[in-house]
Amino acid sequence: MISGFFWIALFLAMVLLPTWLLLVAPTPSGRPFWLEFSLALGFFGMTQIAIQFVLIARFKSLTAPYGIDVILQLHRRLALVALAVILLHPLIIMIDNPSRLKLLNPLSGNWASRFALFSVFCLLVLGITSLFREKLKLNYEYWRFSHLVFAVLAIVSAQLHVSLAGLYTNIWWKQAIWVVATTAMVGLVLYLRLIKPAWQRSRQSWQVSEVRPERGDTWTLILEADGHAGMEFLPGQFAWLKLGGAFTLKEHPFSFSSSAGSRKRLEFGIKALGDFTSTIKDVQPGTPAHLDGPHGAFCIDRYPAVGYVFIAGGIGITPMLSFLRSMAERNDPRPVVLLYADRNWEDLAFREELEQLKEQLDLKLVYVLQEPPDDWQGEQGMITPEVLERNLPKELIHRNFFVCGPEPMMNAVHDTLLERGVSKACIHLERFNLV
Repeated sequence: MISGFFWIALFLAMVLLPTWLLLVAPTPSGRPFWLEFSLALGFFGMTQIAIQFVLIARFKSLTAPYGIDVILQLHRRLALVALAVILLHPLIIMIDNPSRLKLLNPLSGNWASRFALFSVFCLLVLGITSLFREKLKLNYEYWRFSHLVFAVLAIVSAQLHVSLAGLYTNIWWKQAIWVVATTAMVGLVLYLRLIKPAWQRSRQSWQVSEVRPERGDTWTLILEADGHAGMEFLPGQFAWLKLGGAFTLKEHPFSFSSSAGSRKRLEFGIKALGDFTSTIKDVQPGTPAHLDGPHGAFCIDRYPAVGYVFIAGGIGITPMLSFLRSMAERNDPRPVVLLYADRNWEDLAFREELEQLKEQLDLKLVYVLQEPPDDWQGEQGMITPEVLERNLPKELIHRNFFVCGPEPMMNAVHDTLLERGVSKACIHLERFNLV
């Protein structure tokens, strides 16, 4: 928790300090309040945008206290706040003095206003394509690449706007603040997209050893370390996976399904749900692979308890499988209840292995089927409060609950557990939608 508070304090300092330094003399005098206020909003928004480059750089020391899913959710929300603040900057200027409306015309403005307009345009493109990517049917990989390009163009154009305007950067050290900050942000992009992949290719490459079919149009992708000691991870964590070249745009996050004790042979359970995942079955043994990880705070090792309840929907069984395999390998005696929901009996991936794990663990399995066979005696439909009531342990204190599956299911389970008196600190959700 100390490291978490440290990062929060550092974040606030990084957001507020640059704007405060610009207020140090010498500063322009005799200017109206609303003009000065709008400029402060502009600087604050720029700093917020710059911070986004840090949030997406996947620094483990930053993401570990919270989980990278929380960090990426924060990134989305702060980026929208920053966009709103930046849009207020020119709006207030125009309201304060309508004659400045001419600056909105690139032909009648100056270079400072032109770079400002281009920066705002890039930010609007970022916001619209991010919020409506699925509705616009934008290809994930190309959207991701364009997201970075427009972000870099936005921050560089904003820097040029500030430098050319010169109102608060009229002394060398103030100019240096923004030049150094902009250079650092662009450097983070180069680190994440060029330097880090180059290091992975030279020192931590993997090879596909097998692609094993499972039930429910699910596949187990098995990687083996290519001349290195492998990857140490905690059960329930995930990694970004690239198949083929280290610099490919096709990079997707998948949870480990293997035991945490297996460092040189890693397994990922992948369901064919999209363009990339539908091609997993065609991947050939020997295909090079690269991993960025491990990431994530969805892990039983982070939250020790006297017992656990795992609730999975569909491919959400993947991190739970890593939990159970790790516990079996460790001869862990703690009791576990697993509620596993899917469409029908034939789609239940890994169900044969789950039955085997019952022989090694104190494990209660509860299957919930939407389309059960005629002779089905178990739970059916959805994981409702009634299903939870019938199958949860009578004693909920000192238990930790891990939930992974479709968003509506996780939200409903989360609310039900809170109503049952489970502490929010004991409920852990793994959300698929990281981007």
